[in-house]
Amino acid sequence: MTRISQISMQNSYHKKMKKCFNFLFLFFPFTIAAQNNCVVNNQSFQSDEQLFYKIYYNWGAIWLETGEANFTATLIDLNNTKVYHFVGFGATFPKYDWFFKVRDKYESYADTLTLKPLRFIREVNEGSYFAHDDYVFNSKKSKIYTAELRNKKSLKLDSMKLQACTNDVLTAISYARCLDFSLYKPNDTIPITFVLDGKTYPSYMRYVGKEIIKTELFGTIRCIKFCPKLIDGTIFKSGEAMTVWATDDKNKIPVYVETSITVGSIKVKLIKFSGLRNKIDCVIPIKK
Repeated sequence: MTRISQISMQNSYHKKMKKCFNFLFLFFPFTIAAQNNCVVNNQSFQSDEQLFYKIYYNWGAIWLETGEANFTATLIDLNNTKVYHFVGFGATFPKYDWFFKVRDKYESYADTLTLKPLRFIREVNEGSYFAHDDYVFNSKKSKIYTAELRNKKSLKLDSMKLQACTNDVLTAISYARCLDFSLYKPNDTIPITFVLDGKTYPSYMRYVGKEIIKTELFGTIRCIKFCPKLIDGTIFKSGEAMTVWATDDKNKIPVYVETSITVGSIKVKLIKFSGLRNKIDCVIPIKK
């Protein structure tokens, strides 16, 4: 193989790896839905919950286990008030760092009663690309105050309108898990709104219904199934090319995700968890 071919192959791989890790933190916001004016009753998670995932990328006929991610929820004091602190972290495995190193961290602070975001912080390190975002949500003024830093550019301070029912990446996960899906019928579309990269995105998710799937962690399990509409101009193919399965119980944990991207496809699998609020009671026992 010539040096030019090696460089071309490596650059192609870099782009694919970046898409793989951008994907994990982008798919979750699409699973939030507006319900009863954004009021939910949290019976799904508690402080000290941890979820661990493996990420797989399909390159031709090969599925590569390229990285991992984890999500945690804790209660902390912020300005003398108890708030939820959500943290999401994703990284390539060290053996892939030579090709494309990823270390992404997302943090969100949310009201414990409404789960509305109070502050959102994102730090992205992907190859030679660096981004740091710090958003403060002011519901009284209906404003989001943003501070954004990209590579060696100067810090950009700005603000944007805070629309009703708008979430950040991590509060969207928690909010979606608190929804009462018994209110929806298969094929219902549910409007959604989320903020990312200084923009507000309106979209929807399609509630497909219930489905039984097999997983490595649980065996056969009953799940809630979604197909979110993806936004034009992202790394994804526009439309409903993504499918998400979450446990069909009070926890509503995302256990498996499939999606097509512009080049290839991705799978995300739950591999470990701790600190759940409720017992997993949607596993189908093996018949003897």
